[in-house]
Amino acid sequence: MRKGLLLGGGTVLAVAATWTAVAVLNDGGPGAATPTKPPVPATAEITRQDLVETKTVDGALTYAGERQIASGASGTVTWIAAQGAVIRRGRPLLKVDRRPLVLMYGKLPMYRTLQQGVSDGPDVEQLERNLKALGYGDYLTVDDHFSYATEQAVKDWQDGRGLAETGRVDAAQVAFQPAAVRVTEVRAAVGARTAPGGQALTVSGIRRLVHVDLDTGDQTLARKGAGVTVTLPGGERVTGRVTSVGTVAESSGQEQDAGTTVDVDITLAKPPRTKLDQAPVEVEMASARHADVLAVPVEALLALREGGFGVEVVAGGSSRIVAVETGAFGGGLVEIKGEGLAEGMKVGVPAR
Repeated sequence: MRKGLLLGGGTVLAVAATWTAVAVLNDGGPGAATPTKPPVPATAEITRQDLVETKTVDGALTYAGERQIASGASGTVTWIAAQGAVIRRGRPLLKVDRRPLVLMYGKLPMYRTLQQGVSDGPDVEQLERNLKALGYGDYLTVDDHFSYATEQAVKDWQDGRGLAETGRVDAAQVAFQPAAVRVTEVRAAVGARTAPGGQALTVSGIRRLVHVDLDTGDQTLARKGAGVTVTLPGGERVTGRVTSVGTVAESSGQEQDAGTTVDVDITLAKPPRTKLDQAPVEVEMASARHADVLAVPVEALLALREGGFGVEVVAGGSSRIVAVETGAFGGGLVEIKGEGLAEGMKVGVPAR
């Protein structure tokens, strides 16, 4: 029996049990006509199509790009953003001695103090771009040079944030992140002492994604750009695409349960309704494509007394049982081969 049958076997047996009569090939052999008693409750068409064999794996709904934010100041933490909070440009991440550490957008970290006389660089341009976006520096030219206009814009911004108007910006005042962040863990408590480099927050991006620790034996399922279907908490189903596949295998489990996995990230086609973080999900991934095959709903299969499976072909008020060889399972359908079967024929299925 092919692997596809094993994947769908539980469904097949459960469906077969719902029929009121046992399907048995008569002495006329495969394809022989037998009256249907009671009448077939419902029918479905045999279709000809490409059938994608799938495998379902476990994953977690989470947020993109987790990273750490450290305090750049010495003193007492007097306020800190709450877990789950979304922080955007110009808003504080925490306050030390009531002085805010403000989020600004940029890829470069704040690795030096920016002030007049500092050498030109992309971090200067990054700061100036943020000052402009926040409404400071009417006469400021955004470039890589820290000018007098830059200093004045910094002072205006410091005045608006309740900071000393020094015209200098350092890691105690600004933390650069690529975009808005969501707080996933608060690591510093209000009232606690902190120092430069002290871990304060764990944050992530605000884009939702699904993460899968995929067994290395199933690595061929994860191809960058491949489509998947994700079942979310509550039964919501959303399509998505594989956007990242890890290249380093990681150990998981202990002793006899130990295994190796690779990281797989999936971007969803639309935002999920649930706001839960780390919510368990199921991901349906394609394992093989079978082109131009005859397919019927899985529930059309009948378990035959003598072994194997068949379908009940319905035509002209009568029916006949046809033994079939099953192939791939996917999307609730199963590939079948059998004597005299053709696209468009009707087969019996249990009533819904």
